Amino acid sequence: MHADEVQTDTALVHRLLKTQFPAWAELSVELVDSCGTDHHIYRLGDSLSIRMPRIERATNQARKEREWLPKIAPHVPLDVPVQVAMGQPGEGYPFEWSIYQWLPGDNSNSTIDDLDQAAIDLAAFIKALRLVEVAGAHVRPVGARGGPLVECDRQVRRSIVELGDRIDGVAATQLWEESLAAPLWDGEGVWVHGDLLPGNLLVVEGRLSSVIDFGSLNVGDPACDLQPAWNSFAGSSRLRFRSELGVDDASWLRGRGWAIYQALSALSYYWDSNPGMIRQASNALNQILRA
Repeated sequence: MHADEVQTDTALVHRLLKTQFPAWAELSVELVDSCGTDHHIYRLGDSLSIRMPRIERATNQARKEREWLPKIAPHVPLDVPVQVAMGQPGEGYPFEWSIYQWLPGDNSNSTIDDLDQAAIDLAAFIKALRLVEVAGAHVRPVGARGGPLVECDRQVRRSIVELGDRIDGVAATQLWEESLAAPLWDGEGVWVHGDLLPGNLLVVEGRLSSVIDFGSLNVGDPACDLQPAWNSFAGSSRLRFRSELGVDDASWLRGRGWAIYQALSALSYYWDSNPGMIRQASNALNQILRA
């Protein structure tokens, strides 16, 4: 999936466990099927999971989650990951890796029974996340989720060129430029998850239960977390999501811009390597173009 990707397998995981966490070394290890892009995920026994970064630029995500998720978890109405241990490089594997409690459920692709209810539940999570204290938060890197859309302009235009006639580039460019022209966020920065894709929303018995993968967590423009309006919802559920969050027109346009950025970036980068991500991004772009 990446030119600089580090490969892992169950044998490596067993060796790392044996040397660093022998109490868990005899548990079963199984690769989790996922369209995630930054980590290999393994299930460890019945109650744990392991995240192994594929690429160096993903290695700070577990540290971010270790610091902030214990502070966020008590304030939000959906479950979030609980990290229980951090592994060190070894056995030829160059990165830190992490162990979490296993969160049950399936990703939200076609598993939600009531999309209007899901819109209410996810909006409640986002509103609660925005209220969590941001004192001491890390500085948002330029181009990272939650900043002004102009920081992503070059990437979006490059993706449109690379995709060529695989998408309606004229329409995508027009919508992107409308979002770029929206008034900037002039309020205080708040916590944004930054990557509320269907694969990062878990569903149990038809209802949202957990939000995972906080690797894009930043303090910034709350419009960034409006992406589910186009990658998870449609019709009445999209309207319900907007209503629950009380979104003004400028924020709606910026949120749509973040959804355009994510979809186009994914389509251009993962076209030949990640069919699941391509299905998700194609659906989101189609929803945006038809809205």
